[in-house]
Amino acid sequence: MARYLLVETRSSQAEFVIPDHLAHADPVVERFECWARSQLAKGFSLAEAASAAGTSERTLARRLQSVLGKTPLSYFQDLRVEHAVHLLRTGNASVDQVAAQVGYSDGVTLRALLRRKLGRGVRELRRGG
Repeated sequence: MARYLLVETRSSQAEFVIPDHLAHADPVVERFECWARSQLAKGFSLAEAASAAGTSERTLARRLQSVLGKTPLSYFQDLRVEHAVHLLRTGNASVDQVAAQVGYSDGVTLRALLRRKLGRGVRELRRGG
């Protein structure tokens, strides 16, 4: 009798689900995330982030560390990676164009970051791996 192994070709979104749920459980973190998503291409400023979240820089940093176990900058970078992955999987933009949309100066930087954070390259991501 032949046995077959089913392989899921779509990648899991689990890496983004838990942080997303936790972020929405805290209003300060939720306001920060909303601001951060609107600023991906512009860049990160802790002072602006804290102001948008309605708190001090120190309180924002403590809340993110408590809720997500990350610094505001680290979470901001994770959001950039998440959005870049989405753009690569769903569109036809070049790596340089995607990099610009998420605030990186060039595709080389984005490629290195994706490899370091996800262990996968652009071709793999575009294939859905």
